[in-house]
Amino acid sequence: MKAAKIAFIAVSVLTLASLASAEEELPIPADEFVYCTVCHGVQLMGNPILKAPRLSGMEIWYVERQMLAFKKGLRGVHEADPAGMEMQPMAAALSNDQITKVASYVAATRSDAPTRTVSGNVDAGRDHYATCYACHGVKGEGQQAMGGPALAGLNDWYLVKQMQNFRDGSRGNNPDDILGLQMRAATLVFLSDDEAINDVVSYITTLQDTGDSKL
Repeated sequence: MKAAKIAFIAVSVLTLASLASAEEELPIPADEFVYCTVCHGVQLMGNPILKAPRLSGMEIWYVERQMLAFKKGLRGVHEADPAGMEMQPMAAALSNDQITKVASYVAATRSDAPTRTVSGNVDAGRDHYATCYACHGVKGEGQQAMGGPALAGLNDWYLVKQMQNFRDGSRGNNPDDILGLQMRAATLVFLSDDEAINDVVSYITTLQDTGDSKL
């Protein structure tokens, strides 16, 4: 399985490198950040096979904060988070200036809204989401002042996994990650089981049809 994954990545690099000059819609030369598209897909549309989420349109400030969290070892160092552990050395290899450029690239790139894959009780999820408004916005549009990123437009399977990571302690467990600790505490209180997580994520996916869903 590992060999197949490595082969897939190698083929993707060659393919994307050959297409880089043709990606005129990208805001900066695609070949500068071709390593991002290897896992996260052309136009950063996401790749569930590699557990790499859709990034296109994500806020500059949030991307930069998370990249720095990976770089500093505040995220992606727990053995129960293998996808995060793959991302951590990628971020660690970048300078702060490069991280700023990556964040700008991500924020300026666009792709289609992700396909829904999670099933849950939307009405129950709406009730759960009432505890999320203050930080993530009524429409999942994000609140920079509160440090809460936009949720509308993210892959539902990624949201489920990250909420599980917060709940189980593989994310948000470093004392220097204040916002991560807050999210972990909120998840433990309001989303303590997978059913509740699936419900709230099912509701969040309805928000990409309204307002600014960062598409």
